[in-house]
Amino acid sequence: MIENQIYDVVVIGAGPAGMMAAGQAALAGGRVILLEKTDAPGKKLSITGKRRCNLTNSADLPAFLNHFGLNGRFLHQAFGRFFRDDLLEFFETIGVHTETERGGRIFPSNGDAAFITKQLSQWTHEAGVRTALHSPVNHLIVKNGNITEVGMRDKQIIPTKAVILCTGGSTFTGTGSTGDGYYMAQAVGHTLVPLRPALVPLKTAGSTAQRLQGLSLRNIRFNVFFDQKKKFDAFGEMLFTHFGISGPVVLSHSGKIVDALRSGKHVTISIDLKPALDEKKLDARLLRELDQGGKQHVRTMLKRLLPSKMIAVCAGHTKIPLARPCHQVTAQDRRRLLTWLKDLRLQVTDSLPLEAGMVTMGGVSLKEVNPRTMMSKIVNGLFFAGEVLDLAADTGGFNLQAAFSTGWVAGQNAASHTFSEK
Repeated sequence: MIENQIYDVVVIGAGPAGMMAAGQAALAGGRVILLEKTDAPGKKLSITGKRRCNLTNSADLPAFLNHFGLNGRFLHQAFGRFFRDDLLEFFETIGVHTETERGGRIFPSNGDAAFITKQLSQWTHEAGVRTALHSPVNHLIVKNGNITEVGMRDKQIIPTKAVILCTGGSTFTGTGSTGDGYYMAQAVGHTLVPLRPALVPLKTAGSTAQRLQGLSLRNIRFNVFFDQKKKFDAFGEMLFTHFGISGPVVLSHSGKIVDALRSGKHVTISIDLKPALDEKKLDARLLRELDQGGKQHVRTMLKRLLPSKMIAVCAGHTKIPLARPCHQVTAQDRRRLLTWLKDLRLQVTDSLPLEAGMVTMGGVSLKEVNPRTMMSKIVNGLFFAGEVLDLAADTGGFNLQAAFSTGWVAGQNAASHTFSEK
């Protein structure tokens, strides 16, 4: 039972945005309570980055914003007030040292996401935040356009002058991210941009992925076509699964593919297995391999070009018998093999469901939120931070930086708002 008193600021959701917002509001002089419906703060944060917690990225501001697509413009003011260097300095003050890795990804030096949660939780406590666990919120109470109370699921009512909604998205539902905040916001008049999964594995047609299940490919070129027109490409690592494809390069670009599928576009993936070689150079290599192979079977030659799991799939697609001697491979056979190596095609049919994504696209419309303060343009005293907003980037620490930055801004402004209302 939460003690019966008025709080200046009620923060709903003890994830990265919520803890940052609560701490900042308390340091700014507010009486703050942080409500978390599960049994511990930062459950999703503790498993991010494969439990290593990719906090942010070394990319410059323009590149950083670009990772959020058109919605990145909304973050310009928040990042202008609290960005990467500010975040890293903040973490140093609470005992978290960091290091930069490949792709500009910045992690805690000890590689322990749970440590980040522990330090943030301790910081909020020392800042004066009252944290209440097992405290699910049912609804927000608005009177005359002002937030006035928070209604708990146990029927308790908490009076307040400001609420910061930091309930996260609808992914990793076991950590408490079940989309509650979306519907609380909608109930008080906010528009929801349709929810879709991002950083999510994709389903493909046919049996190719299933036959290659478990195979991870590095250093491939990932080309994406919408309605037969090439839209973008990327270089990296991917994984075949029993339902389709996953891995870093797939997850990073899955959001754009999900939106294309939802708009009715035909989506095809072309995998270049030998991106370091253009067609002329690859053809020369194939000629050399076949010449040196002589009476050896094609199967033996292909072992020098492909992972063993791909050999039977390659033979099936190219119609080249694996027992055929290399010196009997025709120019037409070679051309089909070259094409397959440079252009392995898969049709994308769908993604895994929302709860399987790492990030939720969609959420509270940015048009209805002040980017300078994170306060609602519809309800006075209602603030937003983190994934509940219609903000989603690819992998690399961008989403966590947005959570911390919007949380910082929301916390500061929620506290100052309550003082202006007194």
